[in-house]
Amino acid sequence: MQNKKKISGRNSHLKTLEDEILLVLIFYRFYVTHEFLGYLFNLNNSNICRHLRKMEPLLAKNLAVKKDRTLTAEDLTRIMVDVTEINTQRPRKKQREYYSGKKKRHTSKIEVQINEKGRIINVSKSYGGRKYDFAIRKSEKPISREAIILADSGYQGLQKKHKNAILPHKRRRKTPLTAEEKDHNRALASKRYLIENVFAKLKRFKILSSVYRNFQKKLHLRFNVVAGINLLIKSVDYLNKST
Repeated sequence: MQNKKKISGRNSHLKTLEDEILLVLIFYRFYVTHEFLGYLFNLNNSNICRHLRKMEPLLAKNLAVKKDRTLTAEDLTRIMVDVTEINTQRPRKKQREYYSGKKKRHTSKIEVQINEKGRIINVSKSYGGRKYDFAIRKSEKPISREAIILADSGYQGLQKKHKNAILPHKRRRKTPLTAEEKDHNRALASKRYLIENVFAKLKRFKILSSVYRNFQKKLHLRFNVVAGINLLIKSVDYLNKST
């Protein structure tokens, strides 16, 4: 019987599930190239793509932000909303749709909702950078009428659709803000710092803070996985503090 030919070259798969999860986490956290991941895990570039294609939906299914039935009405009394922009490469199609006048470059936008404890309760779809924050809010599911919404100036007009919306006063030409309006803006900013902290934690993952160079259709899934990881870390920290 002839001896089987020894196959040389890189492996086609990883040995354990932990290694597969680690591969995805390294890709999200440092946003290195597939070639670098191939050298790190001794895999071919094409196999890196296959592992990501297999693992990302599984992680999204288990980690993505979903409606939490355990949250009480009190937890959802005060909701903070804001939109974050993620720099992207110039798309081949629909370039105008993704061009942000604010950033002066092509971006994608995603809206995040948190409660007053800093917990992420909803993540929107991904939109082109040209779309205004308020337009994104109108495209998403409405927030409960009883909830108090704390938003920034990008949501001008929300007061007409939601009676409990609180927005900062905007200074107009030749009409400076009054002392009372400035106090209102400071008080609102002192409460909304939580959502800025959430964005800062999410963007520790370079896939969200660097120039996004992959397919746009995967951005929402990847953002949701990172948001789920943030929730998981927050839960672990809470358990550690309580023990």
